[in-house]
Amino acid sequence: MALRNQRLYICMLILVALSACRKLDVDVASRYTPSNFPTNGASYAAAVGAVYSQLANSKSGDPTYFMNGTGFSYGVDYWMLQELSTDEAFIPARDGNWDDGGKYRFLHLHTWSSSLPFVISTWQWGFGGINIANNAINLVNAAPGNSQQATYLAELRTMRSLFYFFMMDLYGNVPIIDTFPVTTLPATQPRAAVFAFIENTLKKALPDLPVAVNGSTYGRATKWMAYALLEKMYLNAQYYTGTPRYTDAIAMADSILINAPYSLDADYMAVFKPENGPQIQETIFAIPYDANLIPGNHFTRFGLHPFLKARFDLPEAFGPSIALSTIPDFYARFNLPGDVRNNTWLAGKQTNKDGSVMKVRTSTKTLDATYTGPDTPIDWEVVITPELPLKKGGEGKLDVGNDLLAQLKGARSIKFYPDKNINTATRFQNNDIPVFRLADVLLMKAEAILRGGAPTTVKGELQTADVLVNKIRNRAHTSLVSDITLNELLDERAREMAWEGWRRNDLIRFGKFEDKWGFKEKNNETFRRIFPIPAIELSLNPRLIPNPGY
Repeated sequence: MALRNQRLYICMLILVALSACRKLDVDVASRYTPSNFPTNGASYAAAVGAVYSQLANSKSGDPTYFMNGTGFSYGVDYWMLQELSTDEAFIPARDGNWDDGGKYRFLHLHTWSSSLPFVISTWQWGFGGINIANNAINLVNAAPGNSQQATYLAELRTMRSLFYFFMMDLYGNVPIIDTFPVTTLPATQPRAAVFAFIENTLKKALPDLPVAVNGSTYGRATKWMAYALLEKMYLNAQYYTGTPRYTDAIAMADSILINAPYSLDADYMAVFKPENGPQIQETIFAIPYDANLIPGNHFTRFGLHPFLKARFDLPEAFGPSIALSTIPDFYARFNLPGDVRNNTWLAGKQTNKDGSVMKVRTSTKTLDATYTGPDTPIDWEVVITPELPLKKGGEGKLDVGNDLLAQLKGARSIKFYPDKNINTATRFQNNDIPVFRLADVLLMKAEAILRGGAPTTVKGELQTADVLVNKIRNRAHTSLVSDITLNELLDERAREMAWEGWRRNDLIRFGKFEDKWGFKEKNNETFRRIFPIPAIELSLNPRLIPNPGY
């Protein structure tokens, strides 16, 4: 189990005191009210911890909620929207398996509608988090007497801002809700107004946020997390509001680089392993996951093949789904000499733990369903092919087939390294998922400079875009850059930040979200840069305005 902040860990173990509302006109139920809310540390922890529980997943402590397919989480539903809509991640159908009504296919092809399950569940997850935060703010405000009251309020407002950033980024124009309970149906607000609300809230919270970087603040909102969120907002400000804020983005980066003790970890892979936690020096804010208690990380379940279980010491009872891969064009970016990030993918001939070639006993027709000769036994060397050709007749559903060759089509990510202590019942793993880390801060600052911001000096070092990117390249043990361009920086972000939930945000900012990749054709449907307001929410709240194009 990854190392945990004890306080947050206890919060996650407590039965969620506040449950998310799934519709904006439904009250959030709470075991606490201002009249009965005690003022001891445990009660404050329960109120604050519920917000973090919602971020990790919407039903903490109940693994059957996810087993039944009804849980929403950062590591699944939100991640699917942000990544399957890009060139970075792909789930094809395999003889009808994993088509699931087209929900993955629609994301890849950019043909989703307001009834797409991930569009609905992520809206409910995000506004559930906002309502939980608002209720907790009420409780803390109404129960003075704790020396940490100002810190808790700043923490809650910062976490509400994070949920609001997700909703603004995904859906554009959304309601602003800063009270609880919600007594009147909230109206849609312009994205620029939502941006200003988040910015103002974070600025007011900054003085009271924790500054310590240790186990007690791991997984919690800190001053440095707020600066990183502001940097992300300012880097995207031209797209969000029409006004560039690159100088402000650089200033937020410098607030971290000058004052905070973060450093790039020497071992890139360690940042994402099951044992990651507060000992990782570059993590600014992460979501702690626990395979048994805090479900929500499903990377190994979705992507790995059963043939590979022994190589990664995975339990025999664990059943991976073989579904999730990437497309060849994206995988091709991992081509720099000596780059350790190349090792986050599985492709080509596979080997056993001892380095020997992996072989399995199968038959010719089990291996290849198109084989027309006699079905004879064969010892096959296991190969993962980056290419993803569709089977004959499978074009409509992006179906690659489900024989052994087809099951191993598409390079597989092991960035969130397979966890030998994976929960075999739920298939959740222990790797924490970073939301903000130092490498992203450096790359965002480099991009802001390339887009017109001025280089700044930090601790005696003039930080140009090249200097900043080469810090990343040095850690990756690969060639250094010189006069890096914006397009080259986007490729560097692909290598460094793959599968961390930022690719859609990056492609939109670079004007490439409409490009061709995989089976998706180039289009001019810029309205798809934001997702539709879910149809069910529009039916419940007539004050919500549908997004253009939908």
